[in-house]
Amino acid sequence: MLSRLHRLHRLHAAARRAPLEAALVLVVVASCAYVIVAPLAACRYPPISDLPLHGAGASVFRHYLDPDFHFREQFRLQPLASPYVSLYAIGAALMLVLPPLTATKAAVGIMLALLPAGMAVLFWGMKRSPLLGVLGLGVVWGNLTHWGFINFVGALGVFCAAVGLALRLVDRPTPARGAALALTLIALFFTHVYRFPFAICAVLGAALLAYPATGRLRPILLPLLPALLLFIVWLLIRSDALRADTGPLRIHPERLRELPDALFSSFHDPRESKAFLRAGQLLLAALGVTVAARLVEPRPARLVEPRARRFTAAATAVPLACAAVFLGCFLVLPMEMGVWWYVYPREATTALLLALGAFPDLPTTRWLRASVVLTLAAAAIPLTGVVVDNYRRFDAATEDFHAITRDIPQAPKLLYLIFDHQGSTRTTTPFVHLPAWVQAERGGWLSFHFVLLGTPPFVYRDPGEPGAVVPPPVPLRWEWTPQRFDVRKHGAFFDWFLIRNVTDPSRMLRADPAIEQVSRVGTWWLYRRRAGEQRGVFE
Repeated sequence: MLSRLHRLHRLHAAARRAPLEAALVLVVVASCAYVIVAPLAACRYPPISDLPLHGAGASVFRHYLDPDFHFREQFRLQPLASPYVSLYAIGAALMLVLPPLTATKAAVGIMLALLPAGMAVLFWGMKRSPLLGVLGLGVVWGNLTHWGFINFVGALGVFCAAVGLALRLVDRPTPARGAALALTLIALFFTHVYRFPFAICAVLGAALLAYPATGRLRPILLPLLPALLLFIVWLLIRSDALRADTGPLRIHPERLRELPDALFSSFHDPRESKAFLRAGQLLLAALGVTVAARLVEPRPARLVEPRARRFTAAATAVPLACAAVFLGCFLVLPMEMGVWWYVYPREATTALLLALGAFPDLPTTRWLRASVVLTLAAAAIPLTGVVVDNYRRFDAATEDFHAITRDIPQAPKLLYLIFDHQGSTRTTTPFVHLPAWVQAERGGWLSFHFVLLGTPPFVYRDPGEPGAVVPPPVPLRWEWTPQRFDVRKHGAFFDWFLIRNVTDPSRMLRADPAIEQVSRVGTWWLYRRRAGEQRGVFE
């Protein structure tokens, strides 16, 4: 308690010594809070395509031992073999005090906050103002977030933090900084293992580039060991789904024309591209002011020393080199790797974020410093407004879903089919996994789950195990091709059927006379199997 009061007293004293800097910190924090929270608070169900299944995954962690949810009958946890854990762990922890839907949205907010936070650590490591972390807001509401690649997006922030810590560690080694780097790399491993090898290379590369200025490499070696040991173990026990081959690689220069769409093309709304353009204009204006200020402002003597100049050059080269590598990945990697899809477009966001990491330090002149920070803080606001507006529209489109799912009991065996994807301004349907919110809130079984792809940190149990109750497998891309459904082949296991279709889908269920309609709300149709009726035979 005394240490906390002492820390608050120090912060208060610092704010009194530098009131402008304290005010700018508040501006940046407020901007981050608005950009991250406002869209998530604008609707009940965010139109993030994969988010319902992520909510269900977090619920598996939270309620694994709860017999009312029946998760232990289905799943076996494997957080090391498939270490995409961070989002689920945070969501599960929040579900201890919040409803599942609210907890999942809060977990998403925390993961997105890693972008500006990680950028702030990167700039701190480069000996530049951490206020520049606000640049991370520029990619918060890009395509990757709307798809639901939340672990990947959060991992980008952790990646930036690891690079910043590495630079600071080789500059002035301390045990605390070494421990922070080690923990950051472990966190990255459990957030998105695909980013982990890149981070190891970036940390080593940062130390090597800074070596002419620091003369040190050894301080980063020990912090690498714990995460590297985890990675070696993972290589030995990883699931088959994570052993995908890249196949033959070649350069695709024509993809450079795809860069804008790979970054921001999530809505059928022309305001999105205009907001992206406006953000770019504000960024260039801030960059111009910053560069001009560096040319005319007197530089402190400590920054013109040879060592300081070498470190500044190295610090600038590190994010630029990383951005070049990820742009190369964008041009070379395939669209699919095994069960992974949308592979190379992700690297556009990664390259942009790291390129922003080369932004020069803020001016020292107070009014110029304030103007640059305010401009950067405002850059992401227009795009956020577009996202908020489109999310509110989706809220109205899901009222029928919210109403009809009230009729579904605890722990249903639920088969869902989405034929109708209308009602959203998204360029990629947010309805495809929407019924998975039922599992997040009430447990039970689903006809499709990411577990079938082998990527979550849990797998289905062997159906032959005592006490195992596991849904039948379905073909790859089942969720996108509901027309393949045959009630005689795929319906026997399930007791509840939720279908989104413009026309009456009852004909698809007629072959099983035990299934009856419960209700219809809007374009959602709900059916159940009558209690005690004989099930069909699964083929």
